[in-house]
Amino acid sequence: MTKKERKKAIIIFSIIALVFMIGSIIAGGGSGEEESVQVVMRDAVLHDVNKVSLFGIKDVNPALISGFIVSGIMIIFALICRLFVIPRFKLVPGKFQLVLETVVGMFSNMAKENSHINRFLGAYIFAAGSYIFTGTLFELLGVQAITTNGNAISLPAPLADINGAIMMGCLSYLVIMSGGIIGNGIKGIGKTLKDFSLPISMSFRLFGALLSGALVTELVYYFSSMSYGVPVIVGVLFTLLHALIQAYVLTMLTSLFYGEVSEKVVKPPKEKKKRRKKRVTVVKETA
Repeated sequence: MTKKERKKAIIIFSIIALVFMIGSIIAGGGSGEEESVQVVMRDAVLHDVNKVSLFGIKDVNPALISGFIVSGIMIIFALICRLFVIPRFKLVPGKFQLVLETVVGMFSNMAKENSHINRFLGAYIFAAGSYIFTGTLFELLGVQAITTNGNAISLPAPLADINGAIMMGCLSYLVIMSGGIIGNGIKGIGKTLKDFSLPISMSFRLFGALLSGALVTELVYYFSSMSYGVPVIVGVLFTLLHALIQAYVLTMLTSLFYGEVSEKVVKPPKEKKKRRKKRVTVVKETA
């Protein structure tokens, strides 16, 4: 961008911010929601009020529907890439090919730097990071669903539900344990179980980070004086930051612990016993 373009962008952004500020002042500080803020926060965490019917079989949390949709989108995208894009790869990559190779290479290098068993690890952290990133950005689409109470709600990120975050943390822990078994056999299980708090910390770190963005956005939407343009900026910034940061943090932690437990334990040579034998022989010769 040239200096003139930057100046224009700054001026336009300042005008938009000024319009939002004027609109907030005119609107006043009244509440724009019928429910109390306590009910909104509780339902965002526990999902015990607004539930969605799963094909009429059972009432489930909206995040489960989000998880099914995100998984379906990722599977379809992967099939399209494998059948129609990858066979047409060229020696001189195009833009889309370059993006795919950069992302895959980033996770592959992360696996190689942290573990000698890197093929499976690279595939897993790529899948986990892609799911976290795509699932977090999914809430920006604002896909609507009808609850069992007849209200319309926007589907949240799949990992904004504590159940989804726990499953992601436990799955990553099982992958780490598999690395310990491959590298050290049964001893690898004991080596992995030493960090028994790891799945809890990974789960609640992921859940807390994603939920905090949703709660902040809900609070901004709750007050009508802040609901003019501000939620768009806050929601997009929080969502993008959480998508990038949490995908990187979980994949990095998984690769680090995987490499640690999969590293083969080399027993030190028995030097002490040899020295003792030498001492005994020397004493016998002197005697």
